[in-house]
Amino acid sequence: MSQATITPKTQASTAFTKLKCKECGAEYEPKAMHVCEECFGPLEVKYDYSILKSNVTRQSIEAGPKSIWRYRSFLPLATDNYIDVGTGMTPLVKSTRLARRLGLKNLYIKNDAVNMPTLSFKDRVVSVALSRARELGFSTVSCASTGNLANSTAAIAAHAGLDCCVFIPADLEAGKVMGTLIYNPTLMAVKGNYDQVNRLCCEVANSHGWGFVNINLRPYYSEGSKTLGFEVAEQLGWQLPDHIVAPLASGSLYTKIYKGFQEFIKVGLVEDKSVRFSGAQAEGCSPIAQAFKEGRDFITPVKPNTIAKSIAIGNPADGIYALEIAQKTNGNIESVTDAEVIEGMKLLAETEGIFTETAGGTTIAVLKKLVEAGKIDPDETTVAYITGNGLKTQEAVQGYVGQPFVIEPKLDNFEKAYERANTLERLEWQQVLV
Repeated sequence: MSQATITPKTQASTAFTKLKCKECGAEYEPKAMHVCEECFGPLEVKYDYSILKSNVTRQSIEAGPKSIWRYRSFLPLATDNYIDVGTGMTPLVKSTRLARRLGLKNLYIKNDAVNMPTLSFKDRVVSVALSRARELGFSTVSCASTGNLANSTAAIAAHAGLDCCVFIPADLEAGKVMGTLIYNPTLMAVKGNYDQVNRLCCEVANSHGWGFVNINLRPYYSEGSKTLGFEVAEQLGWQLPDHIVAPLASGSLYTKIYKGFQEFIKVGLVEDKSVRFSGAQAEGCSPIAQAFKEGRDFITPVKPNTIAKSIAIGNPADGIYALEIAQKTNGNIESVTDAEVIEGMKLLAETEGIFTETAGGTTIAVLKKLVEAGKIDPDETTVAYITGNGLKTQEAVQGYVGQPFVIEPKLDNFEKAYERANTLERLEWQQVLV
């Protein structure tokens, strides 16, 4: 049985009203659908901002739960029967050592590598999607995933008592596979890349009537990413930054951070301000960066070939909208090599003590590249979004982080090894200076 009748615990006053096509503007009742029946454009959630402006204040948000649900009024639920597993309100770290290394004065790291429950930003979008799935009567939920989304969907479905069947490419990192299986979903490893997995899932969604968080529930799911914008504004003292750098996969995260900033401006929670949006991709899967570099207004799909598997989407659903945001905000979209991705992971770890996965390594590498090209003002308040934890992609840095010194339990053995370690460190620094 894939659907069931859900009786809501409480009814909420909500500004969430319709689904609206981003292309032609056609409106629909808020059902489980994601494509316009008129022009086949993507649907997104429509809100009545006059209701939000009347009912929401900084104080009412600050009095809310220490999770994404402090922004409940801006999220697409008809009731207050939401799933709260402590997701959100992750640290906004004022960088010192990384900022100094890059020559920046006001750099912040938004660290979703410690998000709950599965250590990635996907916990945000899944919390919203599965809360809406329950309202719509689904008892079986699913997703197409490059890893993090599978982890989140399986974990939060287990917490909510929902049946779960998720789909991943068969060549994912072992940490992400185990990080899904532990929650006991049905896991389908498909022999193909993410785009092939996604096409299969579209067929399954149509034939089985399940709630796929990033297909028929996508308009609700994607709204969860706005909370990364909301939190940064609140954590900066109800101000917007000057510049953000975020990873680009489908482009949804990037576009929803932008939407979150715009919504806070519309309802008067922050002052209107121009924020520059820059995006990060790995060269082995960089269709949005390629379009930006060539000045195109369309995305040409590519076949992924990169260690940054969590952002390896060759045909990004929201790529064109991410491209538009970068262009109109005077931002940039850059790509980096796999070697630079690894260096980005190491750089963030050794300067700020944050172990990020390959998507975060991509973001830090692009941040560095933009600074070196003079595309980030040292005085700008810049926020780099770290979206996942490095424990999930340890394979990426194996062989690049050295080895332990194996010694006997004797003081002289330690002294010799320690002297050798210091010698190696001095040699490494000399190579850096050269």
